[in-house]
Amino acid sequence: MSSQMAIRCSVMRGGTSKGLYFHAGDLPNDSPTRDAVLLAAMGSPDTREIDGMGGGHPLTSKVAVVRPSKRDDADVDYLFLQVWPDRAEVSDSQNCGNLLAGVGPFAIEEGLVKATGETTNVRIWMENTHSLAVASVQTPNGRVRYDGATHIDGVPGTHAPIAIEFLDVAGSTCGALLPTGHAIDVIEGIRVTCIDNGMPVVCLKAEEVGLSGYEEPLAIENNHDVCELVERLRLAAGPLMNLGDVTSATVPKMCLLAPPQHGGIISTRTFIPKRVHDAIGVFGAVSVATACLVPGSVAHELARGAAGDDVLNIEHPTGFFSVTLDVNVNGSDMVVNYAALLRTARLLMRGDVFVPSAAWPDA
Repeated sequence: MSSQMAIRCSVMRGGTSKGLYFHAGDLPNDSPTRDAVLLAAMGSPDTREIDGMGGGHPLTSKVAVVRPSKRDDADVDYLFLQVWPDRAEVSDSQNCGNLLAGVGPFAIEEGLVKATGETTNVRIWMENTHSLAVASVQTPNGRVRYDGATHIDGVPGTHAPIAIEFLDVAGSTCGALLPTGHAIDVIEGIRVTCIDNGMPVVCLKAEEVGLSGYEEPLAIENNHDVCELVERLRLAAGPLMNLGDVTSATVPKMCLLAPPQHGGIISTRTFIPKRVHDAIGVFGAVSVATACLVPGSVAHELARGAAGDDVLNIEHPTGFFSVTLDVNVNGSDMVVNYAALLRTARLLMRGDVFVPSAAWPDA
């Protein structure tokens, strides 16, 4: 018996993240064995992930598991798994809209979806949040196109655009767009807005924790007093948002807000949940953009030029994230009719990842 086993996969950049994309049928059926295999594949736990494919950072230690869908309204099912570099943990408690950008191209490349013309729409059932997304992938001559003129902040160069429309993601994790039923809640004397439009997020003013909101991510991470306070707020917000004990969970995300500096509607610094994001997550951006339109929310108080806008530019440490929203606001009630955004992706490698045979003894 060989000391190692090979599992086919693709390495893809999706949006501002990078990860391994697997066919569900190529991984163990039971979660504990699957997680052991993925930890071995990434080289976790090790902050460098030197003995695996992970990049030593949460944004480069991600996994997409894709399978043909049995649903009439979807082509493929997508399960996102976060592999943590610093601990032996694989989490499915959140979605990832960045890796989602690579699911359409992966499905077409792997023959799970047939290219249908210049553009192929791939209907994706997101298992983590039980909601649908539709990704429009350029497929001239029946092949996925990766080169193009679209730039997204946080990724060098330009690539082919992938438009992603989200269907009914409001409250997909917490049960309601405003899980607490309020635009404002007060935790430890700090005013916050708890919102879930694809990602549970707690919005608060950076000045309330002693920051300007324009600090570099590493500077915030090195401010231990701020990090401890933000984590206390996160733990307290979990039960209020119908998430229960979130001590070991990756949600809710905590987003520090400040007035925009560069022509956007708001400036953000986001915890994921203990590191500070170099940009902002896809669904995090959608939730923050939505919060900007909620009358009386913390975000609404700071937002500039949001009223009536269809495209909301969310500022983050490395640029902008543009979200297209269509909402109806009636007093304190809000209905999200449409949410969409633009991402890019690129296939980097495909082949086999090798893991110790002991990780999957019954293979």
